[in-house]
Amino acid sequence: MVVTGGSRGIGRGIALAFARAGAQTVIASSSADNLAAAAKAIAQAGPEPLAVAGDLRKLADCEQLFAKVKESFGRCDILVNNAGRTRAGNFLELPDEAFFDGFALKYHAAIRLTRLFWPMLKTAQGHVVNIVGGAARSPEPEFTVGSSVNAALANASKGLSKLGMRDGINVNVIHPGNTRTERQEELLAQRAQATGKPVEELRAAALAKSGIRRVGEVEDVAALALFLCSEKSRHIQGTAIAVDGGATVGYY
Repeated sequence: MVVTGGSRGIGRGIALAFARAGAQTVIASSSADNLAAAAKAIAQAGPEPLAVAGDLRKLADCEQLFAKVKESFGRCDILVNNAGRTRAGNFLELPDEAFFDGFALKYHAAIRLTRLFWPMLKTAQGHVVNIVGGAARSPEPEFTVGSSVNAALANASKGLSKLGMRDGINVNVIHPGNTRTERQEELLAQRAQATGKPVEELRAAALAKSGIRRVGEVEDVAALALFLCSEKSRHIQGTAIAVDGGATVGYY
């Protein structure tokens, strides 16, 4: 199974969960150092992963990841598109590059990799799980980049699920909510800069507004990813499931 953004946070948690279940994992990320640390931890839980460093915003690096998987294993049963670093911030101050960069990594990389791996996934009658985010359903003014990218990827996933019905590939979406990761801390810092409020004030306000009992953990998301890639979930196709403690405001 292939996990993009697999060196930290939710991606690393998913790779760990699959390794514990005995799966051969492939983790991809832009940071070779982060990948090395993740690979060491994953190897202690199960089969040693193949770590592939590259900038998935670029088509050539997506093709390189595919080529290494094909050369090393000749198959792919599961693709988890998790990579993404969309920026938060004041809409009026966000540069064009923030929108282009957000789509390049989270949307275009997922689309390119799904297209590249589709024949292998079809042969394996496999699974695609796109890790998107609750902002696809509940957009906010300080997260217009992420909201737009997430909505686009969720919509594309629904369309791809129709092709998956024909080819025997399950395509589903997970919308993580407020989850304890390095990425979450970066977003809080960006929101703090945009609003002029302290990080801890924003953290407390987000919990109070949502009414959830606790911040999510990567294991919460990983458990659902494991289930969606099991035979028990074969009749779950083209859906998006929130793992957010009930915080998402959107209804679809």
